[in-house]
Amino acid sequence: MCGIAGKVYFDKNRSVDQLEIKRMADTIIHRGPDDDGYYVKDNVGLGFRRLSIIDLHTGHQPLSNAHGNIWITFNGEVYNFQEEREKLIQKGYQFKTKTDTEVIVNLYEEYGENCVDHLRGMFAFVIWDQRKNLLFGARDRFGIKPFYYYLDNSQFVWGSEIKVIKAANGVQYELNVAALDDYVAYGYILSDRSIFTTIKKLKPGFTFVLNLNNGLFQERKYWDISFQPDFSIKESEWEERVLALIQESVKLRMIADVPLGAFLSGGIDSSAVVAMMAMASDRPIKTFSIGFKEAKFNELDHARVLAEKYGTEHHEMIVEPESIGLMDTLVDAYDEPFADSSAIPTYYVSKFAREHVTVALSGDGGDEVFAGYQRYAKMRKLHERPMNNRVVNKAVFGSMHALLPNSMGGKGLSYYLSVDSNYLGAYNGLFNPYERTHIYTDRFKQKLAGQLSENHMISTIDSIDADFISKMQGNDMKNYLVDDILTKVDRVSMLNSLEVRVPLLDHKLFELSAKIPSHFKINDKGLKMILKNTMKPYLPQSTVSHPKQGFGVPLSVWFKDDLKQYVNDLLLSNSALIAEYIKPDQTKKIIDGHLKGTRDFSYKIWNLLYLESWLQRNK
Repeated sequence: MCGIAGKVYFDKNRSVDQLEIKRMADTIIHRGPDDDGYYVKDNVGLGFRRLSIIDLHTGHQPLSNAHGNIWITFNGEVYNFQEEREKLIQKGYQFKTKTDTEVIVNLYEEYGENCVDHLRGMFAFVIWDQRKNLLFGARDRFGIKPFYYYLDNSQFVWGSEIKVIKAANGVQYELNVAALDDYVAYGYILSDRSIFTTIKKLKPGFTFVLNLNNGLFQERKYWDISFQPDFSIKESEWEERVLALIQESVKLRMIADVPLGAFLSGGIDSSAVVAMMAMASDRPIKTFSIGFKEAKFNELDHARVLAEKYGTEHHEMIVEPESIGLMDTLVDAYDEPFADSSAIPTYYVSKFAREHVTVALSGDGGDEVFAGYQRYAKMRKLHERPMNNRVVNKAVFGSMHALLPNSMGGKGLSYYLSVDSNYLGAYNGLFNPYERTHIYTDRFKQKLAGQLSENHMISTIDSIDADFISKMQGNDMKNYLVDDILTKVDRVSMLNSLEVRVPLLDHKLFELSAKIPSHFKINDKGLKMILKNTMKPYLPQSTVSHPKQGFGVPLSVWFKDDLKQYVNDLLLSNSALIAEYIKPDQTKKIIDGHLKGTRDFSYKIWNLLYLESWLQRNK
């Protein structure tokens, strides 16, 4: 696990400065504290920071092929590299290291752009091909590893985080108002956008080619999920196949030359991963859990039961309201507004785990792969209602919006009933369009010019040819998973120089899940039933039957007690920068409504708090 940085000029007579590349790479030293490396020749510069995991002594990057005319910088892990290495050796390739990095560069030499089809893992890499005078890059299928880039008429700049690009010379950027609307709506920024207009993300499952002969930049999708249920296979056989792939995926992700452990929340996903790890290991697994004093948010008891069953070396930690002091650290870590408050416990469990291990496995992705979100069940019921006509529902329920409970992610039931059922999966944000219209300042609305973040999710859902549940799975995989969940984990784990691996996000496992009929995943018995039935023999009954709790933070309590003054001081100050975008009277209305107990606006308040903090640190 590492961090990458780089820059090329289109003018071959313009030389890249190695000190600049080093400065860029040093901004992400947390991603790779063990080693650094650079390849700078004429108009091309590659930079690298290394966190040593495999082949600790000879895994230095940038690394070249045997002929020295193809160079690579690579962030991530390829879990099937040993298998691919043997195939390449049989084809006559020679290796000077035991790394997966050298396997990738030789796969590229052999297969060109199609090398990505041979990779099973998480990755973001750039290859400089001197022979063809081009750059080739790729990001893994789920977007587990990040990749940002900047492109103008004279240069192409890239890095693992936005701060890498901002450290380069000659980079111009300004606030992206469409991305800011993404953030207010959902708490994260969608698709290939970033908070800056000129800095973009390479989307998951995409490669790019930059031809320096003509300056042409092209992106290509090399993988996508296709939901094609097979109704001929019995449920018991699906369970056997799911078990076999989870076992294989976990074993592959246990390959490391450094201490390894696991996050254990007490839910079925992380418990399944830990159970499979314990069964595959000849020594106790190190497990790490985070809890809260507030019982509603605390799953330590459930984690403890699983830890005792498998005799893990278990570690626990309680997170207090004072953790809000982490705000500036989080703002700097994410580089752009990011309102998932579970970044707080994720940061602490990563920091805690790093005291004992260098690699941790997590259960992230289980909800997307096996349909585990509670909103799936709620939306499924709405979808199956006989009176689900868009016009009728809007007419009947629209005027009642303000009177109904605001319990579903900040929106009332009427809002869900007022939209077409095909689009229900898109509306899981923090501020809906109606709310944003009322809270935005006139100046900000003018800049937005009618753009709506929901349009992106609607187009995503429309593009998925599948049943209703599968559409929601696909939408979450392409949006919420990559731009929220995986972003959250990557930044704060790497901030603590901890590599996190996600066995449930193996593309072969997702491809298998896409063939399982939806009624085996979600039905009247509950959510994620195929996974629960598969894991029943290996998990305590309390783990299987325990309702989904999530990795939430007790903000609703904290904002009424310990953090009440903090909220007022930051958001209601006359100098609050957020007033440029959010009407001050609307901000006050949200805070007052939460304090009075009218509705739980804690996640809306967190959204605004984070935005204010980000604006202050990015004036």
